[in-house]
Amino acid sequence: MSRLFITFAAALAVPTAALAQHDHGGARTEAPPEARVYFITPADGDTVANPVTFHFGLQGMGIAPAGVDWPDTGHHHMFINTDPATMDMDATLPATENILHFGGGQTEVTLDLPAGEHTFWLLLGDTNHVPHDPPVMSEPITLTIE
Repeated sequence: MSRLFITFAAALAVPTAALAQHDHGGARTEAPPEARVYFITPADGDTVANPVTFHFGLQGMGIAPAGVDWPDTGHHHMFINTDPATMDMDATLPATENILHFGGGQTEVTLDLPAGEHTFWLLLGDTNHVPHDPPVMSEPITLTIE
């Protein structure tokens, strides 16, 4: 995939130390059973033009920045053309051009994306960027970028 151009650079402003593999004692942070993360906009199947603004939704939990350990909270990670189910859910999520971290507690981002079809997921991470137990993951959306 072509390199992504982030127009909202603060979305990736995550301290390097926060992304180091964390020893969290093997226990993941428990998620409430009613927790749900989803895309508010755009909608699955939309055809959109750049720049694309994504709005993230969350129910049953709250948002807290990385490094802040409040009960029943987490922060967003967006996967682009990478299925989160292929990740080690017991480890710190990597930060790549296809796995965006929103460690500041952001709930939206604007991206310039290559033309074509792309699939996106949201996955909530705990204070250490580790998915909750069970993972709080959105349904995928597929967009066509003009």
